[in-house]
Amino acid sequence: MTTTASAPDALTEESDPFCLAPGRAAQLLSRAPWCRFAAVGDSLAAGTGDPSPGYASLGWPDRFADVLRRVRPRLEYLNTAEVGATSGRTFARQMDRLDAFGPDLVHVACGANDLFRRDFDVAAVERSVRRVHERAAATGAQLTTFTLGRAFQVPAIPDWGDRIHALNALVRDVARAHDAVLVDMWDHPVNARPGLVSADRIHFAAVGQAVLAAELVRALAERLAGRDLP
Repeated sequence: MTTTASAPDALTEESDPFCLAPGRAAQLLSRAPWCRFAAVGDSLAAGTGDPSPGYASLGWPDRFADVLRRVRPRLEYLNTAEVGATSGRTFARQMDRLDAFGPDLVHVACGANDLFRRDFDVAAVERSVRRVHERAAATGAQLTTFTLGRAFQVPAIPDWGDRIHALNALVRDVARAHDAVLVDMWDHPVNARPGLVSADRIHFAAVGQAVLAAELVRALAERLAGRDLP
């Protein structure tokens, strides 16, 4: 992730150095064993975001599922994510569906909406986020997750920096605890691009969704390279 970001006006999905062509992405995951992919959590797991000129208007989970289908044509895909879901709501409303689905690959994205609460309690959020990851890990699936990027900023909340740093530290910790594949987006150079986030100044637009999908493919390919797969 050391490539210098190009001027956004000059980029399309085909020329973006952070993106992957579908064929190349499938090649990187050619040895992927997963055939039941699920995403749980909030709008990050849903792939919410505005369109971007030159990029397909697809959220990262659908992009990633499309790549896996090139490798595993019978892939089953479940996305239970809810826009606005807190970590507590994710646990209460999505985990039973995840268990019933029987995944072998699960992406977990929760905690971001907890940051907006007036009564934000970092200890309570930690307990809730850990419960979600523990329940997802109990399925026996490989877990994946993202940290939040620098572009996710809410200046109206005075201690926003402290809140987001606490959540990202927690995500890194639970990823280690459950051997999850972590895509750390905090310092990714794409954060510096104008037009990265949607009009709401919260969600990554399609350009960011494309980069998220590509970075997850790369991270999983790196994990697979370290395994002795048939």
